[in-house]
Amino acid sequence: MPIDTLRRALIFVVLCLAQALVFNHIHLFGYATVLLYVYFVVMLPRNYPRWAALLWSFAMGLCVDMFSNTPGMASASLTLTAFIQPSLLELFVPRESPENMKSSVSTLGYAKFLTLAFILVLIHCLVFFTIESFGFFNWLHWSLSIVGTTLLTLLLLMTLESVRR
Repeated sequence: MPIDTLRRALIFVVLCLAQALVFNHIHLFGYATVLLYVYFVVMLPRNYPRWAALLWSFAMGLCVDMFSNTPGMASASLTLTAFIQPSLLELFVPRESPENMKSSVSTLGYAKFLTLAFILVLIHCLVFFTIESFGFFNWLHWSLSIVGTTLLTLLLLMTLESVRR
């Protein structure tokens, strides 16, 4: 088994446990919840097989769904985010970059990585909270949840990325 698969599996377990044991119990102002498991999709390397990315992200979402009692919400939104990630990543990487380049602050630069992470986290939160509300009966709560969770997740994601370097 390649070391990259073992490393990815370890990150999978750590992010899933962190989400289930810590971040699911933190709700700032009743709106913002950290969804750090999105970092798993953000850091997928360039030209990673799409089928593998979709499989990993669906499995991650399914684990989060089981621990969070959110049936299908995390798996659907994370799978969609993983489907969009390769196309979005191609907009930010230089043409002469290596085929297996990992998306990080050190390879993309701070501004490009922040923009990429922001778009991916926003897409994930938009789909996640739209599925949760399944109707816009309280659009203020819906929009505050999306904005608060996106900003809080992005803040923690960038903190984790700065530690990772």
